[in-house]
Amino acid sequence: MTVTDGAITAPEETLALPAGPVIANRPLGVFTRPQGNEGWKSWLFTVDHKRIGVMYGAAAMFFFLVGGAEALFIRLQLATPDGSVIGAGTYNGVFTMHGVTMIFLVAMPMAAAFANYLLPLQIGARDVAFPRLNAFSFWCFLAGGLLLTSSMLIGGWFQNVPDGGWFNYAPNSGVLFSPHKGIDFYAVGLQITGIASLVSSINLIVTVLNMRTKGMSLFRMPVLTWMLLITQFLLLFAIPVITVALFLLMFDRLWDANFFNVAAGADPLLWQHLFWIFGHPEVYILVLPAFGIVSEIIPTFSRKPLFGYHFMVASGIAIGFMGWGVWAHHMFTSGIGPLAVAAFSVSTMFIAVPTGVKILNWLGTMYGGRLRFTTPMLYAVGVVSMFTIGGLSGVTHSIAPSDTQQTDTYYIVAHFHYVIFGGIILGLFGGLHFWWPKIFGYMLDEGWGKAAFWVILIGFNFTFGPMHILGLQGMSRRIATYRADEGFAFWNMVATIGAFVIAIGVAMLLWNIYKSTRDWRRAGRPDVGPDPWDARALEWMTASPTPEHNFDSEIEVEGLDEFWHRKYGKDETGRVVRAAPTSEVAHDGSNTKVHLPSPSYWPIVLGGGILLVGYGLIYNLWLAAAGVVLLVASIYGWILEPPDDPEAAGHDEDGHDDGDGHGDADSNGDSAEAEEEAATVG
Repeated sequence: MTVTDGAITAPEETLALPAGPVIANRPLGVFTRPQGNEGWKSWLFTVDHKRIGVMYGAAAMFFFLVGGAEALFIRLQLATPDGSVIGAGTYNGVFTMHGVTMIFLVAMPMAAAFANYLLPLQIGARDVAFPRLNAFSFWCFLAGGLLLTSSMLIGGWFQNVPDGGWFNYAPNSGVLFSPHKGIDFYAVGLQITGIASLVSSINLIVTVLNMRTKGMSLFRMPVLTWMLLITQFLLLFAIPVITVALFLLMFDRLWDANFFNVAAGADPLLWQHLFWIFGHPEVYILVLPAFGIVSEIIPTFSRKPLFGYHFMVASGIAIGFMGWGVWAHHMFTSGIGPLAVAAFSVSTMFIAVPTGVKILNWLGTMYGGRLRFTTPMLYAVGVVSMFTIGGLSGVTHSIAPSDTQQTDTYYIVAHFHYVIFGGIILGLFGGLHFWWPKIFGYMLDEGWGKAAFWVILIGFNFTFGPMHILGLQGMSRRIATYRADEGFAFWNMVATIGAFVIAIGVAMLLWNIYKSTRDWRRAGRPDVGPDPWDARALEWMTASPTPEHNFDSEIEVEGLDEFWHRKYGKDETGRVVRAAPTSEVAHDGSNTKVHLPSPSYWPIVLGGGILLVGYGLIYNLWLAAAGVVLLVASIYGWILEPPDDPEAAGHDEDGHDDGDGHGDADSNGDSAEAEEEAATVG
């Protein structure tokens, strides 16, 4: 590195690093990717982790609109007594698909969008460990999501949708009580999305553990990286549990097995145990990425380092461990016995402690800071406040007598949405505004952003706040209507109005995206710069939008918040002062001498094969057999895909083309030594 006027700047030399692992001393999948490639094929066949992150986010927003429309139908049905907007059977399908969509097709993939885009950047890596597997994870997720969503259309409007709730309790999920194909779509579709989550989690774990840049120790990683890493471990251990449950359910329904058939001596509580052993870690799979996002936003706009970094990391790890020991608080009324109830009551109380640590750390970060209430900061503060409310209502469920009264009432619905929407969706929306300029190269309009935030926040509280009251008044969840003399009409109307206010806020957010994009193009696409927020982590150290190769050269990390410390120092009096402008510290993205993984069409073909297998299992095994043939052929083609593009010219570190597509490895020293160094760094 060089020092200019007291400012540490990035090294000028460039490294041609492979993005994949080295097998038999040869980089896997490292032929040169054309810089600045455009067109629909470049998106369909991409293995660039950033584009895959963008596609995850776009798919999640599409499903968010679908799930939001389902929510509006629910609120229209319940707005007045004796509602007749949709029938009871359709209502069961609508509220089931709303829950399944929002959890599995919105919150999880939106968190995956941030993980795919930001994890390599925050650890200073060129790419993820397995780029083609990363692409496959997206196409596999999309296959499962489309299969699930298509259940609303196949066989008639909402005639073949899952109708057992997102938790799908046995024996209601059996053929006797749900004879149509809806639960089959649920069982098969969620298995497919589970494959995507499992593949992605393994890929991202290997990326973080093996591909951190020089000097990036575990406790120099940003909190977001830590929270996403913990999330991947939770996925790694939780997805197999729900997969087993879904596998048993599929065999029950498709091939007359008796895993949950009471008449054959089975115990339907098996499903509840398996589902909630997955289901409660799932809550933290959803919320930890949002916690990480908030932990990036608040220090940036408080002009302070994160208060209690090590405690924040430790509390996330504690949540990851303790989340496995509280699942049965969902089953206090199922007859599991007083000893189990007492044990899980205590564990539920304990898990509130690490969550409280995070809230105190965020407040400590803001205390005494120079706060700037930008749109991302508003969303972050909204998460802290709304999640605190949801957490406090959740703690009441650790008290068994209270839980017994609240179970299956709208009090549970209120608590759940204060956690999921208030703690997760608001956090993800804040991250969307925060990293938008890094992803697309221009800012979202602050005026529209702040207005949308306040409309969404007000609508959110008007929607789910009254549900606490409805639950305490005794309104059961999952009912399609109610009588006028039950006293639920007023607060249901308030909740319905609130839901449409949220819809207006989301429409304002979408308008903001459209307007900001249009204005940026009309203005001649001005450069927003690499660091528009004056942020702290490494992703802001490269150009905006992020170039394909991420960084122009390897970054050597010397401490936490490395990028911030390269910009700021202390004068003789100990006062923090600007040491170097961002232009001297950040990379400009101009390096074109970097070897990157090649585009590949096999991930999307493999995803299509899995989709065929899914439909075949539900409707016709011959179709499944065709899907298996396509799947096997895809894997075979994937294996035989050449590691180097025969049409691409390779470059060595000095940019010399040796004519064979690999560069002149000997021009800078021994080839084996160069490959060994590349394997170590990349």
